[in-house]
Amino acid sequence: MMPALVRAIDLVIIVSYLAAILWIGFWARKRQKTTRHYFLAGRHLPWWAIAGSIVATETSAITFVSIPGLAYSRGGDFTFLQLVLGYLVGRVVICILFIPPYFRRSLLTVYELLHDYFGGAVKSLAASLFIVMRTVADGVRLLLTSVVMAVVWTSFFPQMSVSAATALSICLIGSVMLVFTAVGGMEAVVWTEVLHVGVYIIGAVVAATTLISLIPGGFHGAVAAGSALNKFRVFDFSLDLHRPYLFWAGLIGGCFLNMSTHGTDQYMVQRYLCTTSANKARVALLVSGVVIFLQFIGFLFIGVLLFAYYRPDRLATYATGAAAAPFLAPDQVFPDFIINHLPWGISGLLVAAVLAAATSPSVNSIAATAVSDLYRPIVHGREDAHYLRVSRILTVAAGLAQISVALLLRRQHRSAVDLALSVASLINGPILGVFLLAAVKRGGRTAALVGMICGLAAVTYVWLGTSIAWPWYTVVGSLVTLGAGTLFGMRRHDPVGVLPPVAEE
Repeated sequence: MMPALVRAIDLVIIVSYLAAILWIGFWARKRQKTTRHYFLAGRHLPWWAIAGSIVATETSAITFVSIPGLAYSRGGDFTFLQLVLGYLVGRVVICILFIPPYFRRSLLTVYELLHDYFGGAVKSLAASLFIVMRTVADGVRLLLTSVVMAVVWTSFFPQMSVSAATALSICLIGSVMLVFTAVGGMEAVVWTEVLHVGVYIIGAVVAATTLISLIPGGFHGAVAAGSALNKFRVFDFSLDLHRPYLFWAGLIGGCFLNMSTHGTDQYMVQRYLCTTSANKARVALLVSGVVIFLQFIGFLFIGVLLFAYYRPDRLATYATGAAAAPFLAPDQVFPDFIINHLPWGISGLLVAAVLAAATSPSVNSIAATAVSDLYRPIVHGREDAHYLRVSRILTVAAGLAQISVALLLRRQHRSAVDLALSVASLINGPILGVFLLAAVKRGGRTAALVGMICGLAAVTYVWLGTSIAWPWYTVVGSLVTLGAGTLFGMRRHDPVGVLPPVAEE
């Protein structure tokens, strides 16, 4: 077992990984000659690279660190998989309903489609909501990664406070993310994410193998410890709107959340647009869904292994103390094991894996949305070189904004997976609702605006005025938007736009 001090080889591994990310960014820089290549990688990327990018994007450090904490905590089990089942259903709906329109013409952002149906005001509102939501959600992602790096800093510098170490980590990781994305564009992002998938899968396998070797009784001992407290339970059919990981909340809420994040969110849709056809985008999305499902099973099992290793159930205060005892929060469990209980070299690999899961930045997507949907309509008629310069500037601005969010939230103790998904669910619902309005061709610009305002009001009330669990936020926001927009559109002549047929390859 290694001492608390992280050995030099671990630091070398971590620094080497960050350097490799920067190298990929500068390698891709020579091809970033136009805004379309900067944001869509020339639309020449293979489907398997897009699938890997989707997996890496959907994983993040939140999955790597927070999901094991869910299974580790008192009362924790595998019921989170019910949400993932909803994700799979949502992917099928996206393949049928949303992906074909994205290839009817050459889109730069998904919100350009709303302009075709409803006009500029609806497009601008949806784009603005995306920018706000994604900035906050990825600020949380950056914060969670920095919690792990903070342990590294305090190992080298014991006099440094955890708060200061976290702040330093946020600035360091955020800066690397910002530089390689600003320089290399979307092509650098996708190929870096393909690298990420390999790194964090290897890291997770190494962590699980090491845990099994350290647990008395090995694999069977871990299974016995988890089974004694029913940690392998998957299905819970209870009818309770206030609990997030139940079957109906997972299936319905997860379906709607995935439809919004993977079907109407520029952060994810931009990856589909980097390939050449709707069919390739469908294959990439469905294959990524299978990988994600298996991956969540693996990370939840790591949570059970951590439980069998630390055995918090043997503490005298287990029933009444913190749910993640002896830790304050579930997100602290896996980082503690990585830094303090792994042999030299392996802990560095695992920290690099956490960094891999964190450095899937959204700043390129935010810049694409800001330039295409907000800036270009106001400052139009300029040469593409002008918009490319503005794109790089806005990429940097988006990165600085996410760093600021992470710094502001670094003292929160809530599970990061809950916090990030709650933020996404609040805003993605109304955006999904207006895309559904377009899909069913109900109402025009005014109906869409009225529907989105009603959807935002409804989901805000549910969030602040009730204790309903967050998986229902997207359901409420989208259905209220769809219903209100449909009813308003029926009361007046407010025609929706029409798009040409989809072109397949």
